[in-house]
Amino acid sequence: MITSTDVLAQDPPKEQHDPPSVSGPAASGRPAPASGRPAPADRAAPQVDIVIPVKDEETDLGPSVRRLHAYLAGSFPFSSRITIADNGSTDGTPHQAAVLAAELPGVRAIRLPSPGRGGALRSVWSGSDAAVLAYMDVDLSTDLNALLPLVAPLLSGHSDVAIGTRLAHGSRVVRGPRRELISRCYNLLVQGALGAAFSDAQCGFKAIRADKARELLPSTRDGGWFFDTELLVLAERAGLRIHEVPVDWTDDPDSRVRVLATAIGDLRGIGRLGGVRRLARFAAIGLVSTAAYVALYLLARDVMPAQAANALSLLVTAAANTAANRRLTFGISGRRYAVRHQARGLIAFAVGLALTSGALVALHALQPDPGRLTELAVLIAAGVAATLVRFGMYRSWVFRGSER
Repeated sequence: MITSTDVLAQDPPKEQHDPPSVSGPAASGRPAPASGRPAPADRAAPQVDIVIPVKDEETDLGPSVRRLHAYLAGSFPFSSRITIADNGSTDGTPHQAAVLAAELPGVRAIRLPSPGRGGALRSVWSGSDAAVLAYMDVDLSTDLNALLPLVAPLLSGHSDVAIGTRLAHGSRVVRGPRRELISRCYNLLVQGALGAAFSDAQCGFKAIRADKARELLPSTRDGGWFFDTELLVLAERAGLRIHEVPVDWTDDPDSRVRVLATAIGDLRGIGRLGGVRRLARFAAIGLVSTAAYVALYLLARDVMPAQAANALSLLVTAAANTAANRRLTFGISGRRYAVRHQARGLIAFAVGLALTSGALVALHALQPDPGRLTELAVLIAAGVAATLVRFGMYRSWVFRGSER
């Protein structure tokens, strides 16, 4: 039973779906393993159900499913099922899925009328009889050799949720700089705004124990791309064990992800999970701290060099900023860990000092005598960047584990 108030506070999903239609040998409720061998009477349900959510993927679906089926038959030691979850396709994808389900043992096709990866996963996982529920993108960007390390800790009971990560040591990723930058910025935002400890929210390669899924799925609300992040945040808040697997990942140049629409949906989801309120409080404290910093800098600059004035002003305002964020943004009261928090806050201050001092060095290298207002403008711009970095450090490290 999940007791986390963050999880219980979520409203149940408001989406209503028509009952999905199912085809293939697995539709009878006694699916054969992917190898094609008959399932023993006491092992009718597969150990792993691998869902492939698709929408308008008639070209890639056949080759990908056949490749996955061959891998499972030859290299995967657990009984398994492939579930093709078509969500709202308007091309020949449903026909391709039905052909594959009829042709390949251990493959079934489910058709859902509404589009949305999150809705498809929630619907299929909620009705699955497997012990472990997994999913992967239809392009198979993630190397299939990572599948066994993904699901084995869940079947053994060592972990509750497992994710593939492209951002951990040992991962090998081939993708363009644009996708790389978007991915890293998104994960930093999730870690900063929501306090997430997992490294990669959106890699399309995840698994969860079925008993834990039954506890979490009713609390999820997103039906699109944010579903992954929402599920992981709820799992982390509930104290579930999340296992990360470094993966080899190759970008699909024909990806159907609409970056702008996905980003807007993700920001809404972050706000719904409480990230916007915390960011707003942090920003308000940051504005007051910036005003105090400017006043102190201008006073100190009359009697000392720019770097010394910057260091002194940052030190004073950083201590006050850490104390204010500790109480108002992160809801931590009392003296417990106060010294530790201030010490870590000083390290965050050092990062801010390095950014602002570096900006000053660059400015004076370009303009030997830039003037006070120019100095101040550059410092404020660098201070904004330092503030964002400091927020991420506060949320993921300085105050981690001490929040109310």
